[in-house]
Amino acid sequence: MTSDETSLGSTIRAWRDRLAPSAAGLPAGRVRRAAGLRREELADLAGVSVDYVVRLEQGRATTPSAQVAGALARALRLTRAERDHLYRLAGLQAPGDGLISDHIPPGTQRVLARLGDIPVSVYAADYRLIWWNRGWAALIGDPSVLAPQDRNLVLSRFPAEATPDGAAESRVIVKDTDASDRAIVADLRRASARYPADPRLAGLIRRTLAGNARFAALWQAGDVGTHAEDRKIIRHPAVGEITLDCDVLTYADTDLKIVIYTAAPGSEDEAKLELTRVAGVVE
Repeated sequence: MTSDETSLGSTIRAWRDRLAPSAAGLPAGRVRRAAGLRREELADLAGVSVDYVVRLEQGRATTPSAQVAGALARALRLTRAERDHLYRLAGLQAPGDGLISDHIPPGTQRVLARLGDIPVSVYAADYRLIWWNRGWAALIGDPSVLAPQDRNLVLSRFPAEATPDGAAESRVIVKDTDASDRAIVADLRRASARYPADPRLAGLIRRTLAGNARFAALWQAGDVGTHAEDRKIIRHPAVGEITLDCDVLTYADTDLKIVIYTAAPGSEDEAKLELTRVAGVVE
């Protein structure tokens, strides 16, 4: 076996070739010459350019960032062992114990794909948004307009108090803001004990403590707990206010949080939710 056959590029190509579009949550298309994903499909799923995928597979790019490696692992539906192998081939340290993981296991990704257009997102243990579907983007707004480090529920709920006037207003209206804020901070404190060596989490806590007095006061209270939601009002720019059930499911091994918005069948809110999908993604 030559080194070319075990290189980063050839390994990505092998993983791309083995993944059926349906397994990646893509709709069936025209007849294909090969069963696997096309390069442009992998690029779209991972949020990188097609040219970058080409350069990776040809060996002209060999050092993707940890963020890109994580995105490729999710797009390719890699197991944890395969994800760690991808990191090592890229010259990166694989995420280990004591560090937050952004990896979504393949089985979980298959479940998410089966939810169709129901608005769904996935947050890491530090509340960084790491995955969402089109239904979520149509309802809440397109997260891709933000830098990855800014796609964080803690930062949106507890913004820096020096934020200039005119900053974008959240579409999400929490009915019991105090209880929800306390639950988020208590869950973040719990995460700080589970992931004490994680620099991203530590940086988030320092940044928010310094920038938001309410967060600092709630943090000082020392509560520890988990976060769950019940009902929220979404103020959609094209449809108006929609009252939805919000369920938070936690993936025990990694503390991933799967957030799902649904409406009562046959209700006016269900009709409005369907209209958001028709309206499409709104930034």
